[in-house]
Amino acid sequence: MAAYLPPPAGELPVIFADDWLIVANKPSGLLSVPGRGPDKQDCLVSRLQTGFADVMIAHRLDMSTSGLLVLARGEAMQRYFFKQFRERQVAKRYLAVVAGQVADAAGEIDLPLIVDWPNRPRQKVDFETGKPSLTRFRVDSRDPHGDTTRLALEPVTGRTHQLRVHLATLGHPILGDDLYGGEAAGRADRLLLHAVDLAFVHPATGRTVEFHCAPDF
Repeated sequence: MAAYLPPPAGELPVIFADDWLIVANKPSGLLSVPGRGPDKQDCLVSRLQTGFADVMIAHRLDMSTSGLLVLARGEAMQRYFFKQFRERQVAKRYLAVVAGQVADAAGEIDLPLIVDWPNRPRQKVDFETGKPSLTRFRVDSRDPHGDTTRLALEPVTGRTHQLRVHLATLGHPILGDDLYGGEAAGRADRLLLHAVDLAFVHPATGRTVEFHCAPDF
């Protein structure tokens, strides 16, 4: 089952930092930003602010998802990155281990998503009122003995829980997914989803910068 307790504080998980931005490797089980209530104030942003007082969120990862996250330094940079994400100028790639053998070597999952209000924070597929949601996938490897598939994932849109819902709807939930995984939730002690690659135009140089961080699974 996915981890609920945040990992203990330690060395800041900074991969890159300059005067404009920070790229960090968020651990699984740690919130990106503070949640509601005093027990949900520990998060990546608050930990990074101990070393970088001006750090601000630019986008988020689910608490259970690990991997690369870019953070802005100051309000002007936050506006810059919000615009980059809104206009889909940031390239993201994830790795996931899913239940079963995915038949196609590559493909797309095009299913509209909307919040499942009675069961928040769950999301659901809804062809009438859902927002367009597109995920591209490619098989990285298959494990017939463990009956799993390792997938490279590219979320073209950035809906809440998009990768998790799309793969579960496809019939291949991510291992360790406590919301959508069914029996696959118990097949890992955390959600096996990791943001492995991130690329964007640097606000100061105008050049594309790329970052890579391999998962620990």
